[in-house]
Amino acid sequence: MSAEHTLGRLAEESWTRFGDVDSLYYEGTWHRAEALAGRARRAAGGFGAFGIGPGDRVVVMMATCPEVPIVYQALWSAGAVVTPVVFLVGVEELRHIVSDSGAAAVVTSPELLGTVRAAAGETPVVVVGDAPAGTTPFSEIEAARERGAVARDPADLAALMYTGGTTGRAKGVMLTHGGLWHVARAAQEMSHLPGVNRAIVPVPLSHAYGLIVTIAGMHAVEPQQAVLMRWFDPKAFLDLAAGQLVQYGAVVPSMLQMLLAEPLEETELPELRYLTCGAAPLGREVLEEFERRVPGVQILEGYGLTETSAVTTFNPPGRRKVGSVGLPLPGYTITVRDDDGEELEIGDVGEVCVRGEALMRGYWTGDPEEAAPDTAPVPSSTALVGDELYTGDIGCLDDDGYLHIVDRKKDLIIRGGFNVFPRDVEDALNEHRDVLMSGVVGRPDPVHGEEVVAFVQLRPGATATAEELIDWARVRVGRVKYPRELHFTDSIPVTSILKLDRKALRARLGIPGSGPPPP
Repeated sequence: MSAEHTLGRLAEESWTRFGDVDSLYYEGTWHRAEALAGRARRAAGGFGAFGIGPGDRVVVMMATCPEVPIVYQALWSAGAVVTPVVFLVGVEELRHIVSDSGAAAVVTSPELLGTVRAAAGETPVVVVGDAPAGTTPFSEIEAARERGAVARDPADLAALMYTGGTTGRAKGVMLTHGGLWHVARAAQEMSHLPGVNRAIVPVPLSHAYGLIVTIAGMHAVEPQQAVLMRWFDPKAFLDLAAGQLVQYGAVVPSMLQMLLAEPLEETELPELRYLTCGAAPLGREVLEEFERRVPGVQILEGYGLTETSAVTTFNPPGRRKVGSVGLPLPGYTITVRDDDGEELEIGDVGEVCVRGEALMRGYWTGDPEEAAPDTAPVPSSTALVGDELYTGDIGCLDDDGYLHIVDRKKDLIIRGGFNVFPRDVEDALNEHRDVLMSGVVGRPDPVHGEEVVAFVQLRPGATATAEELIDWARVRVGRVKYPRELHFTDSIPVTSILKLDRKALRARLGIPGSGPPPP
């Protein structure tokens, strides 16, 4: 890749490509491209003066707003590594991310300041909005003199995104400038239709999906306009899509499910052409009902992982295959393997494995030049083996090269497009004085894709209620991860080697494929 394939250079070039046009709509106001570009250039200089240099990790934890892409672009121009964090996480998880990443600063907004201050310790905090004593106003950062992008290499880190499997704490996924540049460019090329250039963006820009949407917009070949939502609300989504004549957008399956509860037939969406959908499995019945009730709109499914720079496959407009998650993006090769790592034939079901130049560099170890080592030739969860990523997802390829996802190997719960690690929830519940042991699994849910369900074994004589324990977990793990359903049990099932038996817990919920419930 060329040295120009870095995100700071891409941001600079994108600012001037189409001149001073209406670029971003947010809460009733259109923001002009020139003003946004000027703010990002000044913020790049301000972060440099603040002491943020090449390779420094900076945590960005804000709800979606215009300042999120401004901060991302400014940090990339300053040579820093963006570490996005979804605004719903709890104190303990944020504390882990700040500490593990060695963050040089945290950028946040006033409504999240309590969580950030409790987690940040001595790490400097920059606040977009009213900044109390002991923090730095972002207005001071962006009051600096403009500066151009510092030189970076495509192999250098651009983003450190925290995700993980089902045990232990979240791991930092090391994504490079070149990898994100390439995937965003390929996604933009596969999804673009001439003249379709006004998008609605309800997905969090701190999610891998939202991050790649942001970078893909920087590759636009004609003027693009983005309608940002601070957070998703189905009625507001429809009002914005209708009022701003939106033509396309990015959603997750739970958003489509919530939209189906609205009077879609009463909303005129004359310009809407398609919605891309990813981050979690989409039920075919949801797709078909939405398209029946909103004629002329297509749902285009894609598939990816944080470890593949967010997108791996996509259904291009005009070449969609319903029931699949699409074709591999240029530069990616997909192989389906059996449990021994042997390649399977077309149509055979096995683990989805990915090769490509945009794969993660590895999991963060605290050293920007090193990645966590692989420990098994055929892993049982997401891992790099040589130059190939074992995704932990089960699927098959068809004769036309489209990928079909069947199931997941790992116990990871995906609720509304967000990863929920059962161990995080169990650790929080087990901290309660009345809890002896807990187990957490996901069950299918028509709205969120999966729902978090907890089983709890109380200590003798304990009196904690389900409501009390749910509230306890919500405070500690955040509003996405806490269990919405909690069952008390005399004992938590374990396997013969005393590991938590999640299969037995799923069986108690009657989930297909789990086997009979234990006696």
